[in-house]
Amino acid sequence: MRITPDDLYPDPLDIDVTLQPGAVDYALDLEQNGPLHVKARAERIEEHRGPKDVVLDIRLRGTVDGAFQAICGRCTTPIPQRVSESFDLIFRPSGTDAGLGERAITEAETEIGYYEPSGLSLEDVVREQVLLTLPERALCREDCKGLCPHCGENRNERDCDCESKQIDSRWNALQGFSAN
Repeated sequence: MRITPDDLYPDPLDIDVTLQPGAVDYALDLEQNGPLHVKARAERIEEHRGPKDVVLDIRLRGTVDGAFQAICGRCTTPIPQRVSESFDLIFRPSGTDAGLGERAITEAETEIGYYEPSGLSLEDVVREQVLLTLPERALCREDCKGLCPHCGENRNERDCDCESKQIDSRWNALQGFSAN
């Protein structure tokens, strides 16, 4: 769904959609498990920068709620994750701030995104909010032992018989050197 400032004039746009799995590409290790409910309100904001310079911003406030499955970063076990998050975002037309040069920005300006001339993609906003909500690297448990690098056995389920101190033969040339 694309949102443009023209869609928001004279009245804001109320959004109440359910995105099915596969509608949004997230990350290789993250899968949407069921419907993702998005409820939001998009408003047009006129930012007056001078007598004849008006920038049309889009303010998007709402919530995302749905079930996901991440992959443990150590043992590749699937981990159920829940996303239930509120957001309040402002988007400017891309290139609007390009001519301002190097300058200090306020903390509020760090929260500003940009939209293309074709409009703001709701799916892109949802993707970003989901990825920002979930941990960057998920673990099935804090003390996850991971996979054996030699045989691939999940060390949380069973200890393998692989030699624990196997040394990669590429390091043999460094034997005998000391750290001093």
